[in-house]
Amino acid sequence: MTVWEELKARGLIAQVTDEEEIQKMVNEGKATFYIGFDPTADSLHVGHFMALCLMKRLQMAGNRPIALLGGGTGMIGDPSGRTDMRQMMTKETIQHNIDCFKKQMERFIDFSDGKALMVNNADWLLDLNYVELLRDVGACFSVNRMLTAECYKQRMERGLSFLEFNYMIMQSYDFYMLYQKYGCNMQFGGDDQWSNMLGGTELIRRKLGKDAYAMTITLLLNSEGKKMGKTQSGAVWLDPNKTSPFDFYQYWRNVDDADVIKCMRLLTFLPLEEIDEMEKWEGSQLNKAKEILAYELTNLVHGEEEAKKAQEGARALFAGGADTANMPSTELTDDDFQDGSVDLISMLVKRGLVPTRSEGRRAIEQGGVSIDGEKITDIRYTVSREDIPENGLVLKRGKKKFHKVLAK
Repeated sequence: MTVWEELKARGLIAQVTDEEEIQKMVNEGKATFYIGFDPTADSLHVGHFMALCLMKRLQMAGNRPIALLGGGTGMIGDPSGRTDMRQMMTKETIQHNIDCFKKQMERFIDFSDGKALMVNNADWLLDLNYVELLRDVGACFSVNRMLTAECYKQRMERGLSFLEFNYMIMQSYDFYMLYQKYGCNMQFGGDDQWSNMLGGTELIRRKLGKDAYAMTITLLLNSEGKKMGKTQSGAVWLDPNKTSPFDFYQYWRNVDDADVIKCMRLLTFLPLEEIDEMEKWEGSQLNKAKEILAYELTNLVHGEEEAKKAQEGARALFAGGADTANMPSTELTDDDFQDGSVDLISMLVKRGLVPTRSEGRRAIEQGGVSIDGEKITDIRYTVSREDIPENGLVLKRGKKKFHKVLAK
C-alpha cells in the first residue's frame, strides 16, 4: 500500500484539486506542504491532533512539513465555523501562545536539519502596505465569489466584520509567500478551509502563471477534529498542566463505541491490518480496543511512562487489579477547610469535576456524585479533615470523572 493509499484508507482525505499529481508527489516524498495553526490559546488541543499526526506520517515518508504559526492571521481571527467574532488578542498574548505551540509540536515533528520548518506568517503579514496589497493581491479576488464561500455565508445573517472578511485574502497570501520562500507546493487544511485554500492556489496561478504547482487538499480535520476537541466541560488540551495525562487517557478510553475504530485509523500509527481485525470485535472486546486507543495516543502526546501511569490509574477504576496511586490528585490545604471541614460542592468545583457551584448542586441532587463508591445526595454534605484517609478518598462525578483528594 502506498502512502497515499494509506491516507485514504484511514479516512484522512476529503477533497483534492489534482489527485494524480498529488499522490505522485506524496508517494515519492517530493511534497513540501504546510498546515496552519492560529495561536488562539496557550496550548494545542486534540482538534489539532489529527493535523500533527498527518504531518508526522508524511514526514516519515520523506515529505517536508511546514508548521505555519499564525502570528499575523491570529490578530484577525478565522470566521470559519464561528457564530460571532473572535476576541481580539494582544501581540504579547499571541507570541506567548506561539512559544507554547512550538514546544508541543517538537514532540511530533522532527525540525532538525531542515527536515521540517516552523514559520510565522507575522514575518510577512504585519509589514504589508495596505494600498500595495490591494493593488497586488486584492485585484485577484472576486467579492461575489468570496461571498459564496461557506465560511462567509454562515455569518452573513449574524454579521460579518470587514476585519474577518480579509481572512481569506491573508490565508491565500500565506500560501503564495510559502510557495516563493520555501518551495511549498501543497497545503492541507480542514474541510471548512476549502474556499480559503482554493483562494491560495488561484492566487499562485494568477501571479506566477498556470504552470506553477500549487496543490490543495482538505481533510476530515475540522469537522472530526473539532468534535474530538470538545467535551461537555471544555477542550481537551495537549498541555499536561491543562489536561492531565490521566484525563487525556480517560477521554479516549471513553469514546463512543461507534467512534473507536475511526479514531484508531485517523490518529494511531498501528497497522491498518491490525485495526481491521479490531473492527470485528464486539461487546467487552470494545473496551479492550478503547484501552489500546487511549494508551497509544497518550504515549504519543505524553510519553510511555505517563501512558503506563494513566492506564494503571484507569484500570483501578474500571477493571480493578491496580491501586489509585496514578490517579490525578489534589491536596487540600488549610485554606480549603472552614472549621475543620470542606463542603462537597467546593471540592467538586475546585477539582474541576463541575464548572460551577450550581452545576455541582444539580449533579449531587441527581445522584451523580459519590465518595469512595458511596453515592451522596445531600447538597450540604461536608468532609472533615479527619475523614480523609492517608491514601486519600476518591471523588467521582458521573461515570467518567474521577479525582483523588488528599489532606495535609
